[in-house]
Amino acid sequence: MNMRYLAFLAIILIAGVALADTKLKKTQITKEVSIMLPRDFTPLPDDGIARKYPAANRPVAVYSSPNGQVDFSMTQKRSQFGAQDLKMLRDVYKANLLERFTKVDFIRDEVATINGRDYIVFEFVSVMAGERSGSHLSPVQKYSIMQYTVQGNQLMVFSMHLPFMMKNNWQNTAREIMGSVKIKS
Repeated sequence: MNMRYLAFLAIILIAGVALADTKLKKTQITKEVSIMLPRDFTPLPDDGIARKYPAANRPVAVYSSPNGQVDFSMTQKRSQFGAQDLKMLRDVYKANLLERFTKVDFIRDEVATINGRDYIVFEFVSVMAGERSGSHLSPVQKYSIMQYTVQGNQLMVFSMHLPFMMKNNWQNTAREIMGSVKIKS
């Protein structure tokens, strides 16, 4: 390994440790939804969300760390399912994750109660093979926590993603953040 690469990794790890120690503050995402996020996370503007998440169903909100490597997002879409269907939906969303990534190692895969509400919870490490147009790129590894719940006729998805190399420094903080989601009924 060359020295530049090692220096780059050291900077990322130091930044990851510093961010993971950041105090959390209550952040109001919508009138009904709040969460505890690091004080230095900032919301991405609409054009930033469109660039970073170019999907048809764009997130309602995305908050990002100062270095842009750690993201929290909330997505919402109409659903014909209710909260009673979460156990069945868990299998559907798990299959979706397994199809989306080259490899997925689940740390948690359950329906759990968080602040009095049931959520599908997936905590996992994913690998996306880096083969595009015949060029071989390094695989991309990410650590993620995703939570799904149904509120009225809306499926709400809360996601936190960060590079795998920051997992050890961020895992407890990520769990605390995701465990702080509150939805007013």
